[in-house]
Amino acid sequence: MINGIINVYKERGFTSFDVVAKLRGILHERKIGHTGTLDPEATGVLPVCIGNATKVCELLTDKDKVYRTVMHLGITTDTQDMTGTVKEDRSREAALLKEQTVEAAISQFVGDYEQIPPMYSALKVNGKKLCDLARAGIEVERKARTVKIFSIEIEKINLPYVTMQVHCSKGTYIRTLCADIGEVLGVGACMESLVRTRVSVFPLEEAHTLAEIEKIRDEGTLEELILPVDRVFEGKTKLTVVLEAFRFLQNGNRLNDGNFTDVPEKIADGEQVLVYDPMGHFYAVYQYERETKDYKVRKMFGA
Repeated sequence: MINGIINVYKERGFTSFDVVAKLRGILHERKIGHTGTLDPEATGVLPVCIGNATKVCELLTDKDKVYRTVMHLGITTDTQDMTGTVKEDRSREAALLKEQTVEAAISQFVGDYEQIPPMYSALKVNGKKLCDLARAGIEVERKARTVKIFSIEIEKINLPYVTMQVHCSKGTYIRTLCADIGEVLGVGACMESLVRTRVSVFPLEEAHTLAEIEKIRDEGTLEELILPVDRVFEGKTKLTVVLEAFRFLQNGNRLNDGNFTDVPEKIADGEQVLVYDPMGHFYAVYQYERETKDYKVRKMFGA
């Protein structure tokens, strides 16, 4: 059985569920999950978790992400991207905007930002997907959600097109960001294209298409693609249990400093640590509790 993560390059035309279904066939594994949807027309990084790594799917979904997008100023559509019906075309006005004006409008969105989710999205209201309601011609009120834009790097302005790299928190809709920037500029806007270039520690440069993964499988070198589960937790303190305490780890019991080979002088209250078995295999995530001076299991990954 495979346990680990594959950094998949999702190609245009595939849904995230399509990728999972095709990988089940390629890998002959059933326990597979993706880490956050990408629209069919979008491309880029889609980490896919296999085996016990599916336990980190939710954690990866919560991670910050980086996108490269092309914003089309002057065009307003019902889907906020170019797949929808054009509602208004003010391209001529958009082409006359000054670059400094566009840059100033974009910079307003860096930081915390109240974003209203688009109707064409998988979010549910009263048990019904917004996109299904939208296709039926029904628009409902959506509450604004606080998202965070860590940075926006403008790579190119060729009006009415603006290419930019956006580093944002989970739950951010880039097409809505484009539409909101267009509204500030008074000409409207939509998203022309979208590439996800990073999810947490998984960059675009290391992503593989489904065809590449299948070829690597046929060459017998698939293990080179499988990333270990603890890759997700880079930067966290690593602790190894002594042989005598291994059974406590296997049972998910609370652990104390004496159960480890070595412990840093200072571990903060509530800090999560990675725990490895005596053979050096990643086994679990524990959390330190200062009041009891021991560690409580948060998530088990070992056999």
